[in-house]
Amino acid sequence: MQILIKFCNQVEKWTTVPSNILYLTILSFIALIIVKILKKAIEFYFLHFEKDAKKRYSRNQKYNIVLDGLLFISWYVIWSQYLDKVITIITFISAALTLALRELIFNFFAGIYIKMRKPFAIEDRIEINNIIGDVVNINALSFEVLEVNDKSNGEQSTGRIISFPNGFALNNPVKNYVKEFKYIWDELNVRITLDSDIKKTKNILYRIVNNNEIVKNIPKKMENEINNISIDYRIYFNKLKPIIYTSIVDNYIELSIRFLVHPKKIRVVENDIWLKIIDSYQNGQIKLYQN
Repeated sequence: MQILIKFCNQVEKWTTVPSNILYLTILSFIALIIVKILKKAIEFYFLHFEKDAKKRYSRNQKYNIVLDGLLFISWYVIWSQYLDKVITIITFISAALTLALRELIFNFFAGIYIKMRKPFAIEDRIEINNIIGDVVNINALSFEVLEVNDKSNGEQSTGRIISFPNGFALNNPVKNYVKEFKYIWDELNVRITLDSDIKKTKNILYRIVNNNEIVKNIPKKMENEINNISIDYRIYFNKLKPIIYTSIVDNYIELSIRFLVHPKKIRVVENDIWLKIIDSYQNGQIKLYQN
């Protein structure tokens, strides 16, 4: 410390910078560097010794919050003798900064709201401003989602990460695909000819969808999840098992297969069901309509 004090005194002779201010500034910078090194060390440890990616992210975020808090405390201690003066200066310039910092402050408190109320959390699939994605990061001022395509394109990841200011979640509707319970309704429309045996065709389709490894266990899980949230939400469904609706459209019959599925597994399930439907058609069990 004596060496640092001597250095600051020497700099004051060369320049007009007060040695005491320079000394405190250098101490603040050293504290920042130490925290940065600790963060990198913790990241290195988790990357190499924590195999569970979810735990790795969660624990790293917690340690970052602790280290940021320690940095703030250290800066407070370093500058405590000048704190009253700093507060006085801030009071004079706060009016001018209010407009410039309004969005920053709004995003900060919106971040607190997101953390406390949890309209969405890490790994949730959400839709906001017509963009669908999986939440991959939430910080003090913004959140990020890994974009996925829309339903017509299979809701597959595009690989693009989109960042939103936290305030965006308060000013726009947020659709959460997995909040409270993990499953959503999906529909497949199968077109068959007017002379088809509807009862036989439905039985085949029921067998296909009910035997899907992902779909068949969901109704019971969904029932349990609805019971768990019944205190907070007035949500109920009359039927949770797959159901097929019938309608006549132009010169063909349309069978709409409605079933519960996890939003991140829609394409896998649909692919499996369609392959089995095609197989049944090729075996002469189903008469698919051909335009």
